[in-house]
Amino acid sequence: MMKVEKGGIVSSWQVQDAKARFSEFLNATIKKGPQVVTRRGIETAVMVPIEEWHRLQKAARPSLKDWLLAPEPRCDNLTYKRGKLRSRPVLEFE
Repeated sequence: MMKVEKGGIVSSWQVQDAKARFSEFLNATIKKGPQVVTRRGIETAVMVPIEEWHRLQKAARPSLKDWLLAPEPRCDNLTYKRGKLRSRPVLEFE
């Protein structure tokens, strides 16, 4: 079964077909791009070529843990210029 997506045509495989014809499934992924796997008619997984996987991993945002533990500084842009708002009068307490 063929399905049209934004990036072109993507093949959709039922899980039993993907298992029974795994070599063909793998070759289709390498030659044609991402292949969708369905279970009971519901899309459940996608197999992508390794180059695509690496590209997606590089483009992904880091997790909070990775961001906090990263060696580069994270506080370069934390200070902002104050606006030209009028200040309030100081209250005196007795």
